[in-house]
Amino acid sequence: MNVIKKENCVFAMDKENLPVLTVRDGEEITFETFDCFSNQLQKETDGFDTLDWDRINPATGPVFIEGAEPGDTLLVSIKKIDIKGNAAMLTGPNVGVMGDELTENTIKIMPVEKDVLKFSDTIAIPLNKMIGVIGVAPNGAPVSCGTPDSHGGNMDCKEITEGTDLYLPVNVPGALLSLGDCHAAMGDGEVSVCGAEVPCEVTVVVSVIKNQNWPLPFLIREGKISTISSKLTIDEAGIAATKNMVAIVENYTDLTKGEATHLLSLAGNLKICQVVDPNKTARFELPLSYLTKWK
Repeated sequence: MNVIKKENCVFAMDKENLPVLTVRDGEEITFETFDCFSNQLQKETDGFDTLDWDRINPATGPVFIEGAEPGDTLLVSIKKIDIKGNAAMLTGPNVGVMGDELTENTIKIMPVEKDVLKFSDTIAIPLNKMIGVIGVAPNGAPVSCGTPDSHGGNMDCKEITEGTDLYLPVNVPGALLSLGDCHAAMGDGEVSVCGAEVPCEVTVVVSVIKNQNWPLPFLIREGKISTISSKLTIDEAGIAATKNMVAIVENYTDLTKGEATHLLSLAGNLKICQVVDPNKTARFELPLSYLTKWK
């Protein structure tokens, strides 16, 4: 059984990171993960000044996948996300969407009980467990685990959850997959600057796909396909996610580019993943049934 302890983590995705595990194509891996604060917030009286900000957004890994070569696609099938502690959140001045109006820090520690997050005595939020940071090494300079880009990273897409097939580019030999920053719950936008941050155990199966010229990353979940793009602005991210979906529709139907664009305007949904990271992330969702030539 392939299990990676949470202490084997990185804070940047980097082709120079030494792999902590080597697996074969098709193997299952379980990643133990810290929460995004490296489990530093344990009570609501903890202050921002107690945080070591150099330990934010750790990602467990990386994993070297045998046979994965630059130009390939890495399929990460997410089998299970097990929450292993209470959830923590913070926001305050100069943090998140409301940082220009907040005058004091707010820290919340919330228990997870059965299928809900206990936000307060009167508010229980249904769990939607998901992975905030998941990606591979870029082929250029290192990228902080807090920044999403074409390699994946801190996409904070709530669709990256149990039952999802996530497709990532392979940029370097072995791909060097890492993941972390799991959430018990998070809405689209992640406006406070975080979700309900929790330590987890995440079980995935990795597969190498050859000879596909796909616009990456994208995911498939519950009968829909979603292209994901992270750019400096949400406008740029939304446009790129849309154009990537048009390319997929052109490739897997008999529609022209103009017809594909019409289809997306009628049957697709452009959504925001997060607006609080150095790059912003959007996704374009389309029912997979429209791709008549999808295998």
